[in-house]
Amino acid sequence: MAWTAGVVMALMTSPAKPAVVIGATRVVFPAAQRDVAVRLQNKGEEPALVQVWIDDGDEASSPQTARGPFVITPPVFRIDPGHGHAVRIVHVGDVKPVDKEKLYWLNVLEIPPKADKAEGSNVLQFAFRHRLKLFHRPERLSSTVDQAPAKLVWSLVRSDGAASLRVANPSPYVVSFNAIGLSPSDAPTAPTVPLGGGMVMPGGSLTIPVSSATGPELTRVSYAVINDYGAVVPGTAKLAP
Repeated sequence: MAWTAGVVMALMTSPAKPAVVIGATRVVFPAAQRDVAVRLQNKGEEPALVQVWIDDGDEASSPQTARGPFVITPPVFRIDPGHGHAVRIVHVGDVKPVDKEKLYWLNVLEIPPKADKAEGSNVLQFAFRHRLKLFHRPERLSSTVDQAPAKLVWSLVRSDGAASLRVANPSPYVVSFNAIGLSPSDAPTAPTVPLGGGMVMPGGSLTIPVSSATGPELTRVSYAVINDYGAVVPGTAKLAP
């Protein structure tokens, strides 16, 4: 999912909130294409200055320090109230890997205009940073993205009296979870132990502590994955023996 962080710039009398809305919750970049476009819109009442960049996983990145095989045009622009703007993302690096998709992050920093009468007064302003997943997806992968959740392998791992749920991802796709839970059976009324969300990389695994797993009766996993369109798709699976 996209998330937004407030960055303190400089006391507002009203709650701060972002005005710029992004027309997607994630970006899929097919390797066969040289570029993709992302649409932004200013839903606020003031002009907004926007800066965009892509990084390879460093949350503390800036436009100067970010690493990634992409160029964004324009990197800085203004959006007037009620107007939109499209940014073009161009792939300029190598095409590896070719057997699985790779995760990058699109950063959209919204800088508000200078507050009225700010001169000589204490004014707190916020710059909002949106951070979206960008999947660079090679052609002709071994399966489709919709098949990835069914390929996940779930198991309950115990060590020194503690239990963890482990999910292995043999698919070539990044799988993002909106929710994960454990229950003792397939019965609709069976209680579920909620375990939050997370993400598992292609060929990788994710391990989640399960404090409530006190016995072997927890046998069923319920989960909800987030698809390419930002929709939440539920699913269930049995724990591997």
